[in-house]
Amino acid sequence: MSDAGFSGTKTAGIVGITYRQLDYWTRTGLVRPSLGDAAGSGSRREYSYRDLLELRVIKNLLDAGIKLEAVREVFSYLREHIETDIASAHIVISGSSVVLCEGDQWIDVVKKGQGVLNVLAVAAVKAHIDEQLDLPVAAPGDAVSAAV
Repeated sequence: MSDAGFSGTKTAGIVGITYRQLDYWTRTGLVRPSLGDAAGSGSRREYSYRDLLELRVIKNLLDAGIKLEAVREVFSYLREHIETDIASAHIVISGSSVVLCEGDQWIDVVKKGQGVLNVLAVAAVKAHIDEQLDLPVAAPGDAVSAAV
C-alpha cells in the first residue's frame, strides 16, 4: 500500500465510523494518526493504511459488544506483541473475551495474556505415531488410509 495519508474525514468514511468517534478515539489515545497528528490551528491529522486496519478492527470489536476499555486492552496487547502486519493477526471474539491466535496458542488478550487454549494438530499426532511404528509418513494433503 502506498504511503499516502488519509484525512480524518476520509478515514472515518472508509472505516465506517463518524468523524466524532474518530476524533474521540484519537484524543483519548486509542489510536494515533501515524503519519501526522494535529498540532494546532490549520494542521490536520493524517492516518496511514495500517491505522485504517486498526480502526476497522476496533469498530468490529465494539460492534461485537466488546466494551471500549477491553478494546483498549486488546490494542495495547496487539501493539506490544504483534511485530508483523496487523493483518496477520487472527482474533476470535467469544462473548466478552477477545482471543488472539498466535501459531498454535490462543491468548486471551483481555485477561492479560493468559493462555486459554492450545490447538492440537491431529496430523502431527498421526505423523508421530506413524513414525514410531515405522509406517510411511504421508505427505501433507494425502488422504488418511488407516481407520482411526
